[in-house]
Amino acid sequence: MSRFILLLVFFLVTPLVHGQQLTQTVRGTVIDKVSKIGLPGASVVLQNSDPLIGTTTDPDGNFRFSQVAIGTHTFRISFVGYKEVTVANVIVNSGKEVVLTVSIEEDVTQLNEIVVRPDAEKNKPLNEMAVVSTRTFSVEETRKFAAAVNDPARAAVSFAGVVTADDGGNSISIRGNSPFGLLWRMEGVDIPNPNHFAVVGSSGGGISILSSQLLANSDFSTGAFAAEYGNALAGVFDLNLRKGNNEKREYTVQAGVLGIDLAAEGPFSKKYRGSYLINYRYSTLSVLSQLGVNIGDAVTNFQDLSYNIYLPTNRFGNFSLFGFGGLSDQLQKAKKDSTQWEFDYQRFNSNYFSNTGAAGLKHAITLNAATYLQTAIVLSGTGNGYEEYRLDNSYSPQFNYLQKYSNRKVTVSSVLNHKFNARSALRSGVYVNQYTYTLNLRYRDAGLAVIVEPLDSKLHATTAQAFSQLNYKMNEQLSLNAGAHVLYLTNNQTLSIEPRASVKYELSEQQSLSLGYGLHSQMQPVTVYETRIEQPDGSFIQPNKNLGFNKAHHLVLGYDRALTRHLRVKAETYYQHLYNIAVRNDVNSPLSTLVFEQGFETRTLVNKGFGRNYGLELTLEQFLHNDFYFLLSTSLYNSNYKALDNVWRNTRFNGRHAISFTAGKEYNWKKGRVVGLNLRTLYTGGFWTTPIDIARSIELNETRYIETLAYTEQLPDYFRTDIRVSLKRNRPRATSTLALDLQNATNRKNLGGQYFEPQSGEFKKWYMMPLLPVLSYKIEF
Repeated sequence: MSRFILLLVFFLVTPLVHGQQLTQTVRGTVIDKVSKIGLPGASVVLQNSDPLIGTTTDPDGNFRFSQVAIGTHTFRISFVGYKEVTVANVIVNSGKEVVLTVSIEEDVTQLNEIVVRPDAEKNKPLNEMAVVSTRTFSVEETRKFAAAVNDPARAAVSFAGVVTADDGGNSISIRGNSPFGLLWRMEGVDIPNPNHFAVVGSSGGGISILSSQLLANSDFSTGAFAAEYGNALAGVFDLNLRKGNNEKREYTVQAGVLGIDLAAEGPFSKKYRGSYLINYRYSTLSVLSQLGVNIGDAVTNFQDLSYNIYLPTNRFGNFSLFGFGGLSDQLQKAKKDSTQWEFDYQRFNSNYFSNTGAAGLKHAITLNAATYLQTAIVLSGTGNGYEEYRLDNSYSPQFNYLQKYSNRKVTVSSVLNHKFNARSALRSGVYVNQYTYTLNLRYRDAGLAVIVEPLDSKLHATTAQAFSQLNYKMNEQLSLNAGAHVLYLTNNQTLSIEPRASVKYELSEQQSLSLGYGLHSQMQPVTVYETRIEQPDGSFIQPNKNLGFNKAHHLVLGYDRALTRHLRVKAETYYQHLYNIAVRNDVNSPLSTLVFEQGFETRTLVNKGFGRNYGLELTLEQFLHNDFYFLLSTSLYNSNYKALDNVWRNTRFNGRHAISFTAGKEYNWKKGRVVGLNLRTLYTGGFWTTPIDIARSIELNETRYIETLAYTEQLPDYFRTDIRVSLKRNRPRATSTLALDLQNATNRKNLGGQYFEPQSGEFKKWYMMPLLPVLSYKIEF
């Protein structure tokens, strides 16, 4: 840390040689929001330029500004018959060109009057049919937010209704729901959990596989989802990928605690509009371990590759090859010296791996001026495994646990967008998913002192989804969305038909009201369906084979007001009624899938549980203005569930209150140099936990809980402060950024829970992530 501070001081005090004004090219395309066709003749103006600089788009909708000074800029786009759009906070650096794609919406009234709108276009979702509980998040947020470290899920903790479920990783709980209820999508298609060190059935992990080099602005939904989203109860990350620069080759190199990143992008040739964008990362921890540096008992490795290859044609539409892949593993070997075993885990040999990947082919074609069709096929797969052996007193390894899980999936999707006129548009689509699973679970049952194997199977499953949604603008103030989503599981013929509707009323140019409703469902983890129980005659039964979906009604009422051109306030209140929830088939058991954080459950379940989530959220946000931004998010909520024991309980994630404050300021210290200071504080109610059964734990020599008292003890409130300090320097044709993120900068000890330690025979507390410094250096050229 001291070396970093000295290095930072050196950069700050080193004088900059004054030379020519640093500039960069800003270019892009203006397209119709629904049909995606380029709009020729649109006016694009660089705001606050002196003299005022502007241009018009060419026959394909393209525009270009050749020499834009480095810094933060705002562009205003207008076109006859369309709503004027402001694209604010466009950051221009000397290292890379800025390439924008601006979607504009046809004006219902088509008046010629000029209306002054807030600069905060960023508060509007990219998906125009997602009216409530949806916001756009930008790549800049994942880079700037303190301790976000280029991770969308870590950045989302700053948003209202979102709390960290595990601050050592990036799992999140949304409005009291389990992290399991989160859906990940990329380029309009569902994808597997895109995180390293993920476990079966989870939606998060330790580190994101996805690189911010590939991501474009995307949407994040927390309730009453648009009709195109299905098989999720809690939230949706709808990720978009940016295209590589199709005119100039550019590179990014980043080295830091979380890995060494290499990114390259550029055109295939000067005469072709196609481009490539590729990013590869190899973990720094792996490099250190291979150099012989001692980084602890376990050796941790991870690496990933992500890419987006754009292949346009003149007559047959545009093709894209996109995907990602991540490999992560952790190996621990116990020392054959019992005097060094302070904790029981130190006498275990363990091997863990988690591999995830997806490769897609997307075809997009404009059929006519009003119709746009997008079709994709994606091959994806996940593989997770964990094997554990415990050294006995003679140092011989004894089997303790084995879990192996793999899933291969083929997804075919097709979505049609059609604009009837300026008032109405229809979006309809189908998704088909074919799964192939291999499942194996064996472990030593301490109570029975035998090896049990509740899972050992290979199976196939198919889901089919369809949706249709109509967007209708009655006038300039009132817009309606109505549609439905259908989810069908062929294996047990489970069908869910889910109506969705929303309405938005513009009270004025500065404020609006919105109301949204949706019925949502989610299939159970496949391991639940395949649970098998051995009978006295040696045969097996599968009691969960015909389980139905978990379901929920979502209702959201929202109010949004722009206080100034850069400052807005938003309030939402919501109620979620969850029913048909899979719970343990035991009238004395509190077990419910609503508190699952991962997917291995091997007991008999029935769809007879309930849940309820309700709350009020308030957001005050200033978008970047005068190099300063802030986001204050507050939530008051309640989250309960009921299993067959007929007792309403707190869910594990029912903190009841959450406050986050995120802010940042940039200082143009000298010509070409920008110092960034970013802060985030999180204060949430403690999660709920289950008391330890002391006598049983001592008897079995492992942690056991009193299930009848599930989630009756609350942990202390959670508080964390994150800080990010960065120094960005623009030079001719290159931009470098030196950054230090401090997660839990005050090193606060947030209690995570308690456990029984067999080695000492004591009950101990465990704490969440301590101070974690993440140092990185990036250069773009």
